[in-house]
Order: sequence, then C-alpha cells, then structure tokens
Amino acid sequence: MSIASSIALTLPEVILSATAIVLMLVAAYAGDKATRFVNGAAVVALIAAFLSLGHQGSAFDGLYSADAFSDFTKPLIYLAAGVSILLSTRFFAAEGKLRAEYSVLILLATVGMGMMVSATNLLTLYVGLEMQSLAAYVLASFMRKDQRSAEAGLKYFVLGALASGILLYGISLLYGFSGTTDYHGVARALADGVNPGELFGIVFVMAGLSFKIAAVPFHMWTPDVYEGAPTPVTAYFGSAPKVAAVALLVRVSIEAMGSAVASWQQILIFTSLASIILGAVGAIGQTNIKRLLAYSSINNVGFVLVGLAAGTAEGVAATMTYMVVYVLMTLGSFACVLQMRGEDGRHVEDIASLAGLSRRQPALAAAIAIFMFSLAGIPPLLGFWAKFLVFDAAVAAGLMPLAAIGIAASTIGAFYYLKIVKIMYFDEPAAAYHPVGSYVESGVIALTALAVSPIGYLAIPMLGTASAIAAKALF
Repeated sequence: MSIASSIALTLPEVILSATAIVLMLVAAYAGDKATRFVNGAAVVALIAAFLSLGHQGSAFDGLYSADAFSDFTKPLIYLAAGVSILLSTRFFAAEGKLRAEYSVLILLATVGMGMMVSATNLLTLYVGLEMQSLAAYVLASFMRKDQRSAEAGLKYFVLGALASGILLYGISLLYGFSGTTDYHGVARALADGVNPGELFGIVFVMAGLSFKIAAVPFHMWTPDVYEGAPTPVTAYFGSAPKVAAVALLVRVSIEAMGSAVASWQQILIFTSLASIILGAVGAIGQTNIKRLLAYSSINNVGFVLVGLAAGTAEGVAATMTYMVVYVLMTLGSFACVLQMRGEDGRHVEDIASLAGLSRRQPALAAAIAIFMFSLAGIPPLLGFWAKFLVFDAAVAAGLMPLAAIGIAASTIGAFYYLKIVKIMYFDEPAAAYHPVGSYVESGVIALTALAVSPIGYLAIPMLGTASAIAAKALF
C-alpha cells in the first residue's frame, strides 16, 4: 500500500496531530487569553476527525488497521474527549486557572488512543499507549500549585512507568518466543501450543494492560488520581482512556492471543471478579464523591471483563455496548459533580453535602439518582441492559460460575449507590450549593440522563447491530 493510502486511512490521527501542533503555537504566542478559542478549535478538530472515519484497510505494512472495530470505538473516544474539553472551561475559569495547553494535551492523548485502538502490531500498541500516557501524566497534575493535583500526577507517573515496563517486558517475551510483533504472527505462533516463555509474555502483557483499565490488582492509582486531579480531567480519565484501553485489551486478546484463549481466560476471570468485589467493597466507606466514583469505575471494569472473558464475538459485542453505556453514565455523573459548589463558589466533593438535595435542587438530585441507579444496574435504566448482555455472553460461553458470582457481587455495589440516593432524598438538607448557570453542564447532564433512561432502549437495536459488526471484524 502506498504512503498516500496509508495516510488516508490514518486521517483522523493526522487531523488531530496537525491541529494540536497549530494550537500549541497559538497557545505559545497568544497565551492563556486564547484558551476559549483553543478549546473551541479542539472540539471542531474532534468533529472533523469523526467525519473522516469510514475508510477501512491496513496501513503502513500492517502496523495500523482501520476497520469496523476502530470505527465503533473512536467516535466514543472523540465524544468523551470533546465533552471533557467543554466541561473544563467554566471549571478552570472559576478557579482562575484557564490554561490554553489543556485542549492540546487532550488532542495529543486522543491521537495516542486512536493508535491504540487501531494498532495491529505490538510496537504500534506501545507507541500509542505511551503517547496517551505522557499527556495523561501532565493532565493529572494540571493544577500544579494544588498539592492534591501534584500528588495525583506523581503517583500516576510512577505507577504508570512501572506498568509500561511490565508491558514492554511482556511484549519482548512474546517477540522473543514467537519471532514477530505482528498480532496475526503472534496468534499463529500461539496456535502451535503455548510454551512457558509465551505464557509469561501473555501474563505480563495482561498485567500491563490491566493497569491502564484500572483492574484489580493494578487499580491502586485510581482513587488517589481521581480525587486529586481536576474534576474535568477526572471525567476524562474515567471515559476516553478507559474506552481506548479496553478496546486495546479486546483487540490484543482476540487478534494476537485468540488462539490461546485458555491461557488468558483464567487471568481475566480472576481480574473480573476481583475488580467487581473490591470496587464494590472499597466504595462503601468513602466520603468523597470522586473517590466513590473511582471505586465505581473499578467495579464497572470488572463487569466489562466478564464479557471479554467469554472469548466470543457475542462477548466482545457485549463488552463494547457496555462501554458506550458506561461512558454516558460517567460523563453525566461528573457533570453533576461539577455542579457541587459551596456558597463561596468553591468546589465541594463531600458526599454529606448532597444531604436533602432533592428539596434544594430537585432536577440535579433526580439526575444523580438516575446515574446511580443505572450504575447499580437497576432496571429499567440502561445500565441494567449493559450488565445483562455481558452476563448473558458469559453464560452462553459456559462460564456460569463467573456470571453467578458476578451477579451476586453486584448487589454489594448497589448498596453505596442507593446510599447516595437515600442521602439526597431522606436526610436533612445541608447548606445550599452556589447557583450554577452553565448551559454546557446542564446540557450534558440532561442528554446523558435521557440516554441512560428507559428512552435509551430505543437505541438498542442500532447499538446492538453496530457492536456486533465491530466484534465480527476481530474474528
């Protein structure tokens, strides 16, 4: 394939890269007063990248693949990145810390995520992952004079570097024993039987990728980073990189290691159950809403892995459907958190401040209740359908014990979600929040709440068809 054809297939990444470079120069010359322009231009670039999708094929001699799977995943990443940019403007303006570099970092991270999703070679995988991670380390410590933000960035960097080393060691083992870094070449080598060296490679690769999706036992960074990072950054961490990392794990598992399902299935079953249980139990005693949502993220990753552990096209389709619903719930939840400001206008994160919210701000309380019920998987909200799909795929694949334990453990998580609803509707009212007149935040809350409500079931046929086509592209 010619260079021109390869560039045409990678056009979304080209658009985002070029825009990031131009906006970086704008930020350097115009300074922070150009922040609103840079944010708007970044959102336009994400829309342009979305519109450039649709071309399918293999680029750069098999290093990059544009297919139905990437076309399904990338719009979700662009949506989450765009919303994170839109939510950031008022937050940083209220803090007096508008920085034009924020959107540039988001765009560069999105380029890395696009490469992660489309990578069909272990080297492309690693380059994309590091590109996303390097931008994420800076974003975590974006408010560098804030002690919590600086601490979050440092923890994320140190543990992320460790995970990258583990992943790179796994890649080197797979290359050493299979003789190739190409996904399909690795799959052919594993089809001849998994030797101890290849097994160690699989374990290390799974461990490195588990860190990126915040799965147990590589979840330790999540609560501290979610709490310490600025809230728009936390909303971003909980959505776009999570989608990219899960999509990367799915593609590696199916395309590169699909011929050795038995070797990694047990790892995913353990990781899945451990994430579901620890995420649920760890959230019970939390008093900070962002830390609670961090444990909720770990819990939801466990459910996502239930579908992947099935190792079937139906399981992958269920996993990707779950990610769509999860992103909507996450963005909506953090948009609600952004509205939690005290009378002095300062950001409030204590769950106790939600007491009696139904009497002070009934619309906000209703939205939070919808997101909590949906995250808990309570029908008829869309979160229930997402959980049903992954458990159904596990049962169909003969993983009945996994489904049974997962369903039982999900009742633990329901406790702390319902606890928030109880605080909002039955406790004595706390001090009123500062009135917020943000049409962006209100719009995000309204649209995402509507999407995860029973009205969202109208989109199930279309979403189911799209996820099935995306999954089939990997098989």
